[in-house]
Amino acid sequence: MLELYQAEGCPYSEDVRSKLTDLGVSYVIHNPRLPGHEGGDVKNEQTHRELTEIGGEDQIPFLLDREREEAVYEADEIVGYLELHYG
Repeated sequence: MLELYQAEGCPYSEDVRSKLTDLGVSYVIHNPRLPGHEGGDVKNEQTHRELTEIGGEDQIPFLLDREREEAVYEADEIVGYLELHYG
């Protein structure tokens, strides 16, 4: 299962969502915080805690691929990962 930690209104998150849609891949979205230059306000304490505990950073977008046990930050890196494994 793919899980995307992201924020609505974040252009980098939109790039990843667009690639997932283009590839027809199912995924779950988590919205831990609002977009913002230095990190927006925390929107959901539980998903924010998961983001930082699983990935180790407070950064979005963040993709968690549970089947492959992979975690990827940075929109360009995530898009490349998706193309490699799901394209």
